[in-house]
Amino acid sequence: MKKLSLLFLSFASILCYTQETTTYQKPSKEILELAEAELAPSIRMDSKGENILFLNRSNYKTIEELSEEELRLGGLRINPITNIGSRTRYYTGIDIKIGKKGDIKKVSGLPENVRLANFTWSPDQKLMAFTNTVSKGVELWVLDIASATAKKISNANLNANINDPMTWFKDSKSLLVKIIPNNKQPLINTKEAIPTGPTISISEAGVEAQNRTYQDLLKNKNDEFNFEQLVLSDIYKIDLDGSSSLWKQSDMYLNTSFSPDGNYIMVTTIKKPFSYLVPYSRFPSNTSIYTATGEFVKTVLEVPLIEDLPKGFMAERTGKRDLNWRNDKPATLYWAEALDEGNPENNVPFRDEVFQQDAPFDGPIISILKTKDRFRGITWGNDNLAIAYDYWWNTRNTRTYIFNPSNPLETPTVLFDRNYQDVYSDPGSFVTVKNNYDESVLDLDKNNAFLLGDGYSEKGKFPFVDEINLETKQTKRLYQSKLTDKLENIVFALNAKAGEIVVQIESKSEYPNYYIRNIKKRIAPIPLTKFENPFKSIQNVSKEIIKYKREDGLELTGTLYLPTNYVKGKKYPMIMWAYPREYKDKSSAGQNTSNSNEFTFPSYGSPIYWVTKGYVVLDDASFPIVGEGDEQPNDTFLKQLVSNAKAAIDAVDLLGYIDRTKVAVGGHSYGAFMTANLLSHSNLFAAGIARSGAYNRTLTPFGFQSEERNYWEAPEIYNTMSPFMHANTMKTPLLLIHGEADNNSGTYPLQSERYFNALKGLGAPVRLVMLPKESHGYAAKESILHMLWEQDQWLEKHLKTN
Repeated sequence: MKKLSLLFLSFASILCYTQETTTYQKPSKEILELAEAELAPSIRMDSKGENILFLNRSNYKTIEELSEEELRLGGLRINPITNIGSRTRYYTGIDIKIGKKGDIKKVSGLPENVRLANFTWSPDQKLMAFTNTVSKGVELWVLDIASATAKKISNANLNANINDPMTWFKDSKSLLVKIIPNNKQPLINTKEAIPTGPTISISEAGVEAQNRTYQDLLKNKNDEFNFEQLVLSDIYKIDLDGSSSLWKQSDMYLNTSFSPDGNYIMVTTIKKPFSYLVPYSRFPSNTSIYTATGEFVKTVLEVPLIEDLPKGFMAERTGKRDLNWRNDKPATLYWAEALDEGNPENNVPFRDEVFQQDAPFDGPIISILKTKDRFRGITWGNDNLAIAYDYWWNTRNTRTYIFNPSNPLETPTVLFDRNYQDVYSDPGSFVTVKNNYDESVLDLDKNNAFLLGDGYSEKGKFPFVDEINLETKQTKRLYQSKLTDKLENIVFALNAKAGEIVVQIESKSEYPNYYIRNIKKRIAPIPLTKFENPFKSIQNVSKEIIKYKREDGLELTGTLYLPTNYVKGKKYPMIMWAYPREYKDKSSAGQNTSNSNEFTFPSYGSPIYWVTKGYVVLDDASFPIVGEGDEQPNDTFLKQLVSNAKAAIDAVDLLGYIDRTKVAVGGHSYGAFMTANLLSHSNLFAAGIARSGAYNRTLTPFGFQSEERNYWEAPEIYNTMSPFMHANTMKTPLLLIHGEADNNSGTYPLQSERYFNALKGLGAPVRLVMLPKESHGYAAKESILHMLWEQDQWLEKHLKTN
């Protein structure tokens, strides 16, 4: 008995050392100062650049907020008390600047401790609607721009559980609003409900349903009931004075959209049966047209349950899809239909066909375009001109077409035909303007249109404005940024014909601010904002883009930071942070999109904090995984992964900055997957940090990331790429961090838990930190500060101690 007691005590002591109970910790003061720096507000600017809203925000949620009641149903996360998405990020106040030369002032009329979301301009942009979440629900508010005054126009009874809760009428005098119905039934407490029987799922012979591993799915009849009750809404018309009238009775409303002339409304509702395999976006739905007064016109689309699409990223359902209004017509619907039965493996000359039909939607359906690859959208111009786009993921190709929507017999002209990963050849995006329906259409000057581009090249990023003749396809450069000590980004065109654009200008130490630049006049840009740098302690940090080559000659880059206390000649430990990306050609994979003049912003997941602690940081190191021709990128994933890492370390070591025996690697999500693989298949690193990753690809058997093949088609790929399968080779200290409520496809918490168990069972040095209530991206201040503390402790232990 005595021996048994000793054995029990010995086992208990082991348990004590394998589990730690701790409260939330905070990182060192150098990191904490950066993490708690006050963020600049987010802005909402009208299309004329005259009026700007400054939306104040907190850096983080609190763990108390994340602990509010939450139901996870059909891919939604809902607070059933307030009836809004439980993960909604709120704004805490509004300031406003009226006129380009006006002063910033506080909006009046708002209560204290507001939680604001769902901002939407009125069509005339004289008003801004938004929601305020209170303890028991969601209110509708409207801000009058001219008076800078906000007022509440509804009770706390909006249903903001799914998509936008309100839509403006075209006259800017009323809104269509989803309201909690009076006959809503009490929800079932699924934790306490007594089951009435088993849950049974059925697969019919020969019907394949190869779906990703979605999270937060419905699981049983109780979930179905609760989902329906939470999505059900009445739709009310609410005027600006707060008066309201019932517009449509209770249904599971998904979307509402006015025709450009405001005379019709397209309404989409969710239908049954629900699914336990896919989220609500693939549930059955009906789309019907109503008049603005609510009279039924026609059901224009009925979509069945989508569980069994063909295999491949380019698979589509058959029938109408991408149903929308033509922006340049009063009330004309257009949509696409697959010509290949939605199956990428079917070889056809055209993949999709685009149709249109005019109001009242009982006349002829007219074919207006066929696309060689999958239809991606249209920028409407006028009766005789529109721009269409297609793409094909497998080849990374995209086309831009010019076509005449009034003459389907006229052959479309292919304006651009290019690899969309080839950023150096990107011609830019077409400029649009508001038409008399307050809808965005192509900005045309006779036969000319305008393009705004990022301007990436081997020399850096120099955004541009081009004029393009749509008949000759010839372009004329109207403007290109020449800033070399700062970074300029073009936000949008205020008036392309007059040469007025809104730009954002920043530098390593200057926070991004907005300006109006006139490209026809040689005058300094006019500032619209004056945000200060909140990260003073790192504003002078040494930062450069380094270029180096992989062993196969592929050019790579990374953003290199030196410690704030850097002493020349001294060697420092290094943190490398990266995220692998797949390419189909080496030329695109080797292109540089980083810029040393980009503002140094330590986001919550960034490694930049550690420049204050004596570390060299290589951030956003290039990790391309290339598969050219018939070869897929993942066919040589591990070889390329290790080659990328070695090239990066070699490059920084050659500069004389680091002790290469003290290098850590880290990443989030697919970057965590990368980290675990590097520690398993190389001896390049002294430690690793892997956050919210997936480590066993057999748990995602129908594809992951950019892998189309399923496990049974390519078992060697899944097994070889899974760190879990190589846990016996992983001997490097690894810090695993994961949100307990991760909702990302494939990265459910079980991935980290099972990987930790495997590593621990094989004696690897590993620590697992599960963050309560956190999703794939972390939100609560307590969680993020603790995460930074964990990472800091791990790095100090394994990179700074011998």
